[in-house]
Amino acid sequence: MTLHLVRHGRPLVDHGRPAAEWELDPAGFDDVWALRESGRLPDRAAWFTSPEPKAVQTAQLLAEGEVGIVDGLREHVRESTDWIDDFAGTVQRAFDQPAAAAYDGWEPLEACRDRVATAVRGLMADHPGTDLVLVGHGTAWTVLVAELTGAAPDLDRWRALAMPDLIVVEPA
Repeated sequence: MTLHLVRHGRPLVDHGRPAAEWELDPAGFDDVWALRESGRLPDRAAWFTSPEPKAVQTAQLLAEGEVGIVDGLREHVRESTDWIDDFAGTVQRAFDQPAAAAYDGWEPLEACRDRVATAVRGLMADHPGTDLVLVGHGTAWTVLVAELTGAAPDLDRWRALAMPDLIVVEPA
């Protein structure tokens, strides 16, 4: 079984709404289609997505068939609509202190890790021997990869992720 973790395409930023409500930016559709045509995604796999609009829309542009929506694949919950000038530094604090909220309205990162890992382990158990394509989010995928591999979260990889992007993991 191989996990293909797709980070959603570029969102249409709306400073008046939490990021979890943002739509996919139509100007970035070509980037999503380029990933679809790249040959990097498996021909045969079970597809699932986060319920966030930008992830659902990315999955719809990528997948030929049915895509299940799994609530547990949501991004690290960030309910604030504040614009954070040092967003990367705030995320770094979340990784440094995963039991605490790094910013008002943010869930502790360990809660995100536990939610996403539980959801993915459930999907793996429900689809033994089947490759999975999961469409979701950068921070959620970063903590998931660490959880599944036993490695420390790779913040350099997180910083370098494009929109869209792909992380391939062979769970132990």
